[in-house]
Amino acid sequence: MGSLAKNGLNNYLKQLQQHPLRTKVITAGVLSAISDIVSQKLTGIQKLQFKRILLKVVFGAAYLGPFGHFFHIILDKIFKGKRDSATAAKKVLIEQLTSSPLNNLLFLTYYGLVIEGRPWVHVKAKVKKDYPSVQYTSWTFFPAVGFINHKFMPLHFRVVFHSLVAFCWGIFLNLRARSTVLIKA
Repeated sequence: MGSLAKNGLNNYLKQLQQHPLRTKVITAGVLSAISDIVSQKLTGIQKLQFKRILLKVVFGAAYLGPFGHFFHIILDKIFKGKRDSATAAKKVLIEQLTSSPLNNLLFLTYYGLVIEGRPWVHVKAKVKKDYPSVQYTSWTFFPAVGFINHKFMPLHFRVVFHSLVAFCWGIFLNLRARSTVLIKA
């Protein structure tokens, strides 16, 4: 079994080197699916909602994977590939003031409009109510993750590392994004 895992990891790393965008897209989609399955089970949903899982895969694969891929490339170009502590801190600051708020806002909006199929007026009210606490929580957690990522991870591993940590964050967001209507159902 150990050699199977080792071969799988080696094949994954090979794909990450040869096809970085495609591999990150697939990784983000798969981790989004697993995160949603865990979220559904944690909230007591007995029968998995496959449409919801598919919609989460779409968000991860169509947005999170590509966005992260290009965002980290741009940051590395801006800072010429430097990874010292001061540069890592600057990258974290940029990330926390740009992509973090955007990603959280888009997720909450996507979840309400697309996954739950709720009217814009309800989604807007839910986002207005929950977004500040979600973003605040993100700012207490992700700067440390970002620093580790920018300081110690090679560029081609940054999205993967962030995606693995975001797996847990996705569970938190799923639990926060759910409408009270669904909780009562």
